[in-house]
Amino acid sequence: MKPLKGVRIVSVEQFGAAPYGTMLLADLGAEVIKIENAAIGGDPSRKTGPYMLGSNDSEYFQAFNINKKSVSVDLRTDEGKAALRKLAAGADALVNNLRGDLPGKMGLDYKTMAEVNPALVCVHVSAYGRDNPRASWPGYDYLMQAESGLMHLTGEPDGPPSRLGAPSIIDQTTGLTAAVGLLSAIIQARATGKGCDVDTCLLDVALHQLGYVATWYLNEGHVSTRQPRSAHYSVSPVQTFPTADGWLFIMCMTDKFWCELISAIGRTDLASDPRFATQATRQANRDVLTGIIDSELKRQSNAYWLGKLNGVLPVAPVLDLAQALDSPFLQTTDMIHTISHPAKPAMRVLANPIKIDGQRLDQAACSPYGADTAAYVGEARATERTGSR
Repeated sequence: MKPLKGVRIVSVEQFGAAPYGTMLLADLGAEVIKIENAAIGGDPSRKTGPYMLGSNDSEYFQAFNINKKSVSVDLRTDEGKAALRKLAAGADALVNNLRGDLPGKMGLDYKTMAEVNPALVCVHVSAYGRDNPRASWPGYDYLMQAESGLMHLTGEPDGPPSRLGAPSIIDQTTGLTAAVGLLSAIIQARATGKGCDVDTCLLDVALHQLGYVATWYLNEGHVSTRQPRSAHYSVSPVQTFPTADGWLFIMCMTDKFWCELISAIGRTDLASDPRFATQATRQANRDVLTGIIDSELKRQSNAYWLGKLNGVLPVAPVLDLAQALDSPFLQTTDMIHTISHPAKPAMRVLANPIKIDGQRLDQAACSPYGADTAAYVGEARATERTGSR
């Protein structure tokens, strides 16, 4: 049995952040009812190409919405508002990723929804939060990478600031953060009978990804900068290195791994070189050390060095997207699933990265737009809190 079976989540969502978080929960067994805006034909990501799945669905959309049900309502109408309140009455959580000023105006906050369900958890995923002068501002993933300093830290030192290569990394980490908040609040609500508001926003999450470089600045005034070859800020050698036919990322985070590396490349003499005797001196002489390691690794291919280094020290080939997704290792780990979609009977998708009792979680395509409206908005279903659980 999936661990979240019996949890019902209603989500007023579109595009990436909230949909990613609720998809993880749906994979884990939660019943996720996706509320799609009937006034505009549903989640706009259904129409995001280039790879479409019929007239109102796409591979982009499915990447964020596996295992969900689709209900089409217009929340601007009295009928739509009534339908949402009925669904909320039978739910554990109500999620939205609207602009920060909208949940209060639309009655999606706990203060309003507690009237129909005192135990309801109301989760708000916005660009900048609901309680500050930017509440009404729209915002997207890439803007947060720019303003948080993440772009300043990404790329080569002599190049322009760059966004992270993953297309929706801040959306997805924000969705994951929201999912953690949602589950924590549901545990509390089930114990106390009282729900609450849970807030997270794209900018806060992007800033949180700065981790220790933020701590360094806040306490020491140190401004970290882009590092050559994606190197670590304080440990060497931890960076990319060229081989005869490609690139490797090698991470000698400890003295043990440093010793393994110089042994593998036939340069044990470096162990007695005072320039490389400690992590601190290796970092201070990183440019010289990089040149020495480069000259050795360029003598052989990626495959040769991986044969010597895999399982000995932390190392990985730098792969392009096709190489990464076609890796035989993903077949071994069952990280790619095949699901059925009406427009693509053998659609391949990434598996949920969580395993339960060693097993990957079952997945199914999100319902077609509005396909579940009658089942969930009908009087019998909408007013029965435990009827389908």
